[in-house]
Amino acid sequence: MAKQTPTDKLVLGIPKGSLQESTLELFARAGWRISVPSRSYFPSVDDEEVSAIMFRAQEMSRYVEDGVIDAGLTGHDWVCENNSDVVEVAELVYAKQQLRPVRWVLAVPEESPAKSGKDLDGGIIATELVNVTRKYFEDLGVKVKVEFSWGATEVKARILDGIVDVTETGSSLRANKLRELDTLITSTTRFVANREAMKNDFKRRKIENLAILLTGAIEAREKVGLKMNVPRDKLAEVVDILPAEKYPTISSLSDDDWVAVEVIVEEHVERDLVPRLKRAGATGLITYPLNKVIP
Repeated sequence: MAKQTPTDKLVLGIPKGSLQESTLELFARAGWRISVPSRSYFPSVDDEEVSAIMFRAQEMSRYVEDGVIDAGLTGHDWVCENNSDVVEVAELVYAKQQLRPVRWVLAVPEESPAKSGKDLDGGIIATELVNVTRKYFEDLGVKVKVEFSWGATEVKARILDGIVDVTETGSSLRANKLRELDTLITSTTRFVANREAMKNDFKRRKIENLAILLTGAIEAREKVGLKMNVPRDKLAEVVDILPAEKYPTISSLSDDDWVAVEVIVEEHVERDLVPRLKRAGATGLITYPLNKVIP
């Protein structure tokens, strides 16, 4: 029987391990302060309607499905690995290093003659993602022995036939002189919820509110706000310089010959954009970081 959480409080799962710090930072940007006492699995949350428990991402979807917690953050890879029946509320594209998905790849030593997964018939593969890996080889019609890896998976590629391991940039694989043969699954963090919890009006609304603000915090991470004053006779020239997909907010100033312009832009274009705007006649340019951008 599924465990029943309190009806007047949302019980939230926070991933412990590699995603922990980036998750706490994300919640802070979204407006929730979550503090993790030393050696404790029960963080404090500055929201009386939310309590939190820490689980490893690998097991999070199981506890959400079973109703031990109402919702939690975990990777799409682990939802697939556990074959969990949960509601996917939002995709949150963040990881421990950069804003990019992670990939689970089949890799072999550089000197291996294997060119694809089909060349590993009869071999032994080490991985933490056992069920997904077994299905991959079953779909290929290749018989391999898939062994669970307790860590240091890259090292095992040379004593077995290959590995399936997670990578963001591929740098660790290259450092260990491994060669990718295929990508089994691409994964991002997902905010998932228990199906019964989503039938509760209070919990559904709380979960939806979290999803909106977490998504907005991610959207803001690589953007900045940009403000400036522009002479009216230079406005068309300035607007033409702004990225074509952006629609600036234009406000009148007390001096009718001037307007205020405000826009959100990608942070990486700011350094080229600001000098061009200055030369086009904009003054009083201000750039500022953003906590959330809600579409």
